[in-house]
Amino acid sequence: MRCLALPFLAMSFFVVGCGGIDSQEPSELLGTQEAPLTETDVDVAPECQGIIDFLNVASFQTLDQYLPSDVASNLVGYRALSPFATLADVSSVPLVGSARLEQIEGGARSEGYIGASCVGIIDELAVSADDASRMVSLVNSVSSTELHDILPYAWNGAVNLLNLRPFTTVESIAATAGIGSVSLRNLRNAATLSDPLEDLIAAVNALPQPDFGAIMARHFDRYELTTGSQYYSMQGLECFGIDPDSLPYGTSIRSNLADAAEVRAEVEATVDYANRYDQLPPSVVAQGLANLDARITGRSFKGCYFSYAHDPWSGNNVAFFVDTVSGFSVLTESYWSE
Repeated sequence: MRCLALPFLAMSFFVVGCGGIDSQEPSELLGTQEAPLTETDVDVAPECQGIIDFLNVASFQTLDQYLPSDVASNLVGYRALSPFATLADVSSVPLVGSARLEQIEGGARSEGYIGASCVGIIDELAVSADDASRMVSLVNSVSSTELHDILPYAWNGAVNLLNLRPFTTVESIAATAGIGSVSLRNLRNAATLSDPLEDLIAAVNALPQPDFGAIMARHFDRYELTTGSQYYSMQGLECFGIDPDSLPYGTSIRSNLADAAEVRAEVEATVDYANRYDQLPPSVVAQGLANLDARITGRSFKGCYFSYAHDPWSGNNVAFFVDTVSGFSVLTESYWSE
């Protein structure tokens, strides 16, 4: 999750706190990335793939050192028909539950199949160290509104996370009441799956655009955005899929949700506007938009459009979209000032 300082909307709306935007060129900015993150919705991080390898190649005698003999026998019998590919495969084997998964992880670690880059199996999810760090950062920094969007079916779990944060480990997040395997996977996905898009957003926001331009955000507080009290003026608030009772009086309510095409068009137009002088590396744009497509294809989104100003000599146009199931969100803003 990138730390972005966006100077036009009120700072409290966004996941910020990392100082001003770096003055580096976008190509320089992208040269200081973290290690690769899990990029798809899988239950085994690449750094933890050794757990699966261990189960597929270890002899019965080796498995028997770490597991009861009947469990080891069941695992060998399963892989004789079809190699293990996921933790879900492993969990489907008779007598394999959370305790056995812990023993399997211990065996894989002892036999050298995984190292420190794999935190381990937590709530049926094999988590890498890099993913765990991102998950902790996400839970500690996102707004209450966004956290509930990410965990739509774990309201109490989200409340407990908010009350107990800051966290220091992913294990403590998983141990929070109301957070189970589905919730933990939702948090992992929210923290890691949009990394190329976040690279693009960071590059867009680092472009020099003093009097007119565009900015974007991946994490923001949609409730605070729509209250309007912090603006000199606010106009044209149109929303869809959001409870009207949570919106200001007079908000125009659109009946249909946004689809992937609408989200893609808005984001692409914003990137093109910000990049009107072709300052962004083409690969960053292509990879970011491809990642966006992967996150939005076949999905439905709630969101809003509106305009606002901080004074009579400037104007801003905002659009934001939030996946109605996963909570994946993206915001675009164009602006001008005299």
